[in-house]
Order: sequence, then C-alpha cells, then structure tokens
Amino acid sequence: MDNLTNLKAIWHSAKTDNLPTSAQMLQLIHKFKSQRLRKKWTVIIVASLLTLLMIFTMFYYQPKMITTRIGQVLITVGCAWLAFTNVKSISRFYHLNDCSNAEFLAFIEQTRQNQIYFYKITQVIIMSLSSVGLLLYFYESASASLSGLIITYSLSAAYLAFIWLVVRPRTFRKNAEKLNTVRAHLNKISQQLKDDEA
Repeated sequence: MDNLTNLKAIWHSAKTDNLPTSAQMLQLIHKFKSQRLRKKWTVIIVASLLTLLMIFTMFYYQPKMITTRIGQVLITVGCAWLAFTNVKSISRFYHLNDCSNAEFLAFIEQTRQNQIYFYKITQVIIMSLSSVGLLLYFYESASASLSGLIITYSLSAAYLAFIWLVVRPRTFRKNAEKLNTVRAHLNKISQQLKDDEA
C-alpha cells in the first residue's frame, strides 16, 4: 500500500508545465511535414518544368555547334536528377504520421544526415552539371563577338559564383538551423521525461 502512495506522490509531483501536450506534438510534426513536403513539391515541379523546357528546346532549336547540344543535355540531366532525388525522398515524409517522440527524433536525425549528404555530394554533382551545361549552352550565341563573349561569361561567372559561394551555403545553414531547433526541442522534451521518471 505504501508503494502505491509513494507512486501517486511521485506521479503528482512530476513537473510537466514545460512539456507540450500530445496535440502540440502532433501539430509540430504536422507543421514540419507540411513545410518539407511543400518545399519538395516546389522543387520537383520547377525542376520538371525546366527539364521539359530544355527537352522542348532541344527538339525545336537545332544548334550549329556541338557545345550547345552538350550544354542542353547537361542542364537536362541536372534538372531531371534534382527532380528524381526529391521524388525519391518525398515518400519518407508521407509515411510520417503517428509516431512517438523517439521515432520523430530518429526521423529528424535521418533527415539531417540526408541533408548533409545532399549538400556535400548530390547537390555538388547536380550544380556542376548545370553550371558546365549553362556555360556550354551560352557559347554559341556569345561567340559571335569578342565583347559578347566577355560580357556573357563575366555575367555567368558572377552569377554562378554567387550561387555556389553565397546562396548554397546560406540555404544549407538556414535549413540545418531549423532542423537543429526541432531536434533540440525534442531532446529537451525527452530529457524532461527521463528526469521525471528518475
């Protein structure tokens, strides 16, 4: 009987003021899932449209130089690869429905690992293909005059440098911070639950 009384006392003395309710946790999971799915679908649609536009251009415009055709192919492959990688990863988010804090924390950690892999490997390959493709694609029209060539490649180099050196790292950092915030919040909840159980 004393054990039951002690258990009740511990149960009623546990500090749960800072813990979110189950509805708040479901809302956090739903918000995270919705934001990620919206971003992924936007990337898929834009990359698919660019792929279709480039395929249409390949059939409609017959270039005189092989560099233009190689550029078209590289841009098409880069855009198609981007769409494919996002389609492949989107199924993980659709399977994220009812899950425990630990399962959601594991999901966040896997998302973080996927994000790092994408940033270090997949994105570098896709952007390299697209960058080289863009430079080759412009060569035919820009090579008509030396000044046109200099202006086109100066602007292209500035644009690509901005994307590679500013936009890409900033986007990665911003996404990593969001994931780390969610992860820290879940770790705090898990720690509070462990402390309350102790």
